[in-house]
Amino acid sequence: MGIVSTEQIPVAGVDIRPEDVSAVAEVLRTGKLRQGAVTEKFENAFAARVGAGHAVAVSSGTAALHLAYLATFRPGDEVIVPSFTFVATASMLLAVGAVPVFADVDPRTFTLDLRDVERRITPRTRGIAGVHLFGNACDIDGLTAIASRHDLALVWDAAQSLGTEYRGREVGSYPAATCYSFYPTKNITTGEGGMVVTNDASVASALRLSRSQGAAGKYVHTQLGFNYRMTDMAAALGLQQFARLDDYLARRRENAMILSAGLADIPGVLTPLTAQHALHTYNQFSILVGWDGAGLSRDELAEGLTARGVQTAVHYPRPLHQQPMFGHEVTGVEVSERLSECILALPVHPGISPSQAERVAADVADVMTRGK
Repeated sequence: MGIVSTEQIPVAGVDIRPEDVSAVAEVLRTGKLRQGAVTEKFENAFAARVGAGHAVAVSSGTAALHLAYLATFRPGDEVIVPSFTFVATASMLLAVGAVPVFADVDPRTFTLDLRDVERRITPRTRGIAGVHLFGNACDIDGLTAIASRHDLALVWDAAQSLGTEYRGREVGSYPAATCYSFYPTKNITTGEGGMVVTNDASVASALRLSRSQGAAGKYVHTQLGFNYRMTDMAAALGLQQFARLDDYLARRRENAMILSAGLADIPGVLTPLTAQHALHTYNQFSILVGWDGAGLSRDELAEGLTARGVQTAVHYPRPLHQQPMFGHEVTGVEVSERLSECILALPVHPGISPSQAERVAADVADVMTRGK
């Protein structure tokens, strides 16, 4: 048994500073709380950063996906999604009447397996939802080529990947709509919140209508819509966080490098692999434990780390095709099933220091070599 530390290292953290509180308080003092000038300022800054023509702020990452799908798909459309991702990527297709078709993922990058995507295309397929998972970019070139060959629409889920690049460009600069989340565990937070970016002015116009009850003017509702607006309070926090994004990403990458180096030669552990042409942002640092069936299991390692004060998390313990809400059997997604048994997220967020990252790596090594 290794030495149990009294220092707790959380798997996630939120950086709220006095200036963040002051920015939100300033909005409160104005009495103008709903979506307004502060939200517009946040949208403009966001669009400029990711290289998109338009940014539409909404109340959550799930709302972002809902509106992007609403602008892109119709009831009955089949849309290929990875089985290994957060539920909203698929559930929001159900919300617009579309049909999620689950495809497998690459076992090392955790993003869509292009060969499996091709296999699942039918005459009813109308689109692909590519997920830039954990801060790793999916194969944008490959998915774009498939979409072009089969005349399919693309929507990108970058909920965990603000700042992620592909071929030197932010993932949000690629057509047609990219969705982000500002949940507290994401690369920046607004408490709850999201954003859709696009270079298509007609898509941006549809998104803006949909997020605000379909209102083209006061009490003039031209289409189905929702109350998915972001408040100016949330946007004020977002602007403060956004100003620190580069620092946050640098610290995530530094911690990831320390973890990768410290875990490189530990039997039974596989560290994250950055996809080709990608610049990873490490929203999650997810290792695979016992992938080949040897050594400790994922849950045994997690138990040992908990005893040493290192918090971990599992994203995701069940692939989407096994979620009861989708209600049908899917074959050929063995990688997604195995990932759900082996994946474990370690602390990598900006709130931990390099020395803490070194300690996490050392504790993983201790548990894996000496046991719980």
